[in-house]
Amino acid sequence: MRPLLRSALAILAYLLTTAGAGAAGAVSTVADEAPDASWRFRVFLDDREIGFHYFFLREDGATQKLRSVADFEYRLMFLKLYDYEHENLETWSGNCLQSVESHTDANGEPFAVRGRQDDGGFRVSGSEGQATLPGCVMSFAYWNPAFLQQERLLNTQDGTFEEVRVSPPVQESVEVRGQQQPAWRYRLEAGDLSLDLWYSLDREWLALESEVQGGRTLRYELM
Repeated sequence: MRPLLRSALAILAYLLTTAGAGAAGAVSTVADEAPDASWRFRVFLDDREIGFHYFFLREDGATQKLRSVADFEYRLMFLKLYDYEHENLETWSGNCLQSVESHTDANGEPFAVRGRQDDGGFRVSGSEGQATLPGCVMSFAYWNPAFLQQERLLNTQDGTFEEVRVSPPVQESVEVRGQQQPAWRYRLEAGDLSLDLWYSLDREWLALESEVQGGRTLRYELM
């Protein structure tokens, strides 16, 4: 997501890989579907809470459906400086993405991506145009630690196929819901993006943190 180069708050758009008009309204709809697994994060810029990013996973045999919704708003006093809404729906077979549809409103700038696997590869269209990718691709699927083994990942906000680098894990502790717990921390880099991801010893996603422009910190905390 090249929007991350525009400002500290634009990096939110890069990390969230979600989008959609009316994202807040979509949350209750998704929650009503009784997902098999979910990750609900409060999102902070430094110490200020600016919104949420939720992930809902449903399993149907060998198929998984992942819907994510995000809604951020950053204000200075009574002035709204940044507003972001995103909704993303992905269908997976194992660790291979089968389809994706996303809609994003990044401070009034719309983005949309559609992609589907067929016999010729994974065909995707987005703000960067159309492309045919290899037959088995992964997105920035933070919820699935298998994505950390990839050298390139699909950015589901604009449809680009990003080169990524992931450092070997470091064992440390991280605070989750007010309690310290042991975790593996990975450093992921993609272009100018650098972020830390924490997973439990059982490989469950626990937290995300990134230093953004101006030395500020973007942080995901599990609810």
